[in-house]
Amino acid sequence: MFWTSPAILCLLPAFAVAHSSHHTHHGETQEPFSPEHLEELESKWGTDWGFSGISTFAHLPHIRCLTHPDTEYDIGIIGAPFDTAVSYRPGARFGPRAIRAGSARQTSFRGFNPRAKLNPYTSWAKIVDCGDIPITPFDNTLALRQMSEAFEELAARHPTSKSSSSSTAYLHKPKLLTLGGDHSIALPALRALKKIYGQPVAVVHFDAHLDTWHPAKYPSAWIDPDVPNQSDFNHGSMFWIAAKEGLITNSSSVHAGLRTRLSGDDDEDHQYDSQQGWVRIASDDIDDIGVKGVIKTIMDRVGTDTPVYLSIDIDVIDPGLAPGTGTPEPGGWTTRELIRILRGIEGMNVVGADIVEVSPAYDGAAETTSVAAAQIAYEMLTSIVRKGLMEQAKIGNGKSEEKDEL
Repeated sequence: MFWTSPAILCLLPAFAVAHSSHHTHHGETQEPFSPEHLEELESKWGTDWGFSGISTFAHLPHIRCLTHPDTEYDIGIIGAPFDTAVSYRPGARFGPRAIRAGSARQTSFRGFNPRAKLNPYTSWAKIVDCGDIPITPFDNTLALRQMSEAFEELAARHPTSKSSSSSTAYLHKPKLLTLGGDHSIALPALRALKKIYGQPVAVVHFDAHLDTWHPAKYPSAWIDPDVPNQSDFNHGSMFWIAAKEGLITNSSSVHAGLRTRLSGDDDEDHQYDSQQGWVRIASDDIDDIGVKGVIKTIMDRVGTDTPVYLSIDIDVIDPGLAPGTGTPEPGGWTTRELIRILRGIEGMNVVGADIVEVSPAYDGAAETTSVAAAQIAYEMLTSIVRKGLMEQAKIGNGKSEEKDEL
């Protein structure tokens, strides 16, 4: 038997009345809110300050795209929190989270890019934050499979612009911007692009390091160099593997910002690199040919029609300006120089991109590295959106010419 206090019993009727007033009676339905009321609520409560809200990239809407196959987008931002293929300092698994936090001051209502004369967040492209790929930290073979399947799934989605009468080949497939993670994530991204586009793609690679090393360049008496093994997959050999798999075009790819040590004076590292079809731009070259010279070298090599994967390792920037990375190399470019170069190559046919190797544990209190990475991502988004507008303009001009001929 349970005993109830008389005081509690006295309160029960009032509680019951109050409780029932918040619910409709059986059989009744709540009146739908009017569009005007919803619009009023959105105008009052629908925006965030840079320091408020859930941390998505640039406060973009968040959808777990991998579990919502009906999600359409023109550009998907996906995190790849993976760093168990690094050769020096770990921590890039926290990169996606840090880059999102670094993008907090970017908002759609204050996102106009004056150099491009557009706001990438309010132009033709629907951009969403697709969240992160859940990647195991225990097994690199399984991790590679998970990333490969995730990129294939995401890259095969239908863009919102496909239904548009002004859509072009450039807009017929969605673009993915990946937030790394270590640089090895480029391999599964390239595998997905090869499958989606049915051809290898060019790579424009900003990095202090080649990342085309033969896996045997990481020597070990425990490993048979003639037998494929899990350790072949690392952040210094993923482009070597990609070349072996035929994922990269052998005549139009570029490294930019190189300045690392090599394995010997016989120049074998560069020989491997040249065999894979790369052109190399050293960090020091910017002193001789300037930003415009770097831009010209890249564009002469790649052009505007070849499908390009744009891959940016944050260590291309000098560690004095971007210390939060796992393989710092002194003597790098400034953030401003890199951004100017990215603006100069915006005519490229970018079909996928990444910003990788941000390790926030080595960053300072000012979050310098993650803020720089977020700005670089913003510039890449701007260039992709601007390229889409240029392609739409070409179709518009073509229709005008056809009309004039008629």
